[in-house]
Amino acid sequence: MGAFEQIYAVVRRIPQGKVVTYGMVARMAGNPRWARAVGYALHQNPEPGVIPCHRVVNRFGQMAPAFAFGGPDRQRALLEAEGVVFRADGSVDFEQCLWNGEETA
Repeated sequence: MGAFEQIYAVVRRIPQGKVVTYGMVARMAGNPRWARAVGYALHQNPEPGVIPCHRVVNRFGQMAPAFAFGGPDRQRALLEAEGVVFRADGSVDFEQCLWNGEETA
């Protein structure tokens, strides 16, 4: 399995209402140095809606400035629709919404 396929496999598992960072996806995919590759992979998402790339944010909980499918406002709207909580500064509240990689029931 190639790097992008490993990245997509991780991102597919992110539950609704949760987010992860690019670095976390890289680690879960098997290589902590792939954070930039995660961004490239998600920008080329072959299955928007199936691979929920909107659930990946930067290490500060901010939206991707070049979110491939409509910009940061679209990414935030998708996350809000799933119940992701944002702080006053516009970043995701990691305490409530960060996914640790464990499967949920």
